[in-house]
Amino acid sequence: MTKKERVKVYEKYNGHCAYCGKEIEIGEMQVDHIKPLRNAGENHIDNYNPACRRCNHYKRSKDLEGFRAYIKTLHERIAKDYIVKVGLDFGIVEIKPFEGVFYFEKEDAE
Repeated sequence: MTKKERVKVYEKYNGHCAYCGKEIEIGEMQVDHIKPLRNAGENHIDNYNPACRRCNHYKRSKDLEGFRAYIKTLHERIAKDYIVKVGLDFGIVEIKPFEGVFYFEKEDAE
């Protein structure tokens, strides 16, 4: 990937992760294949999204709908953790389900 292409990916969502919406620096950005190469995705600008390290790591080789389904169950998996249960008991932590819409989808809808 050329530096020019990398900048173009970064600018797609004005320096935000396409998935969680967190602001990222271009040097921290990872380029995600929206449709993974192993699922017949291509190395093309239309198949790239800017991603923070956590989202890109968590998405791995899932397609968009697989990643959405995985994130939609995250609150259930988090709630099983002992330290989170303590946080819930003390009102420190609030767990809510993912609404199912990624940052880039909200941006594209506007």
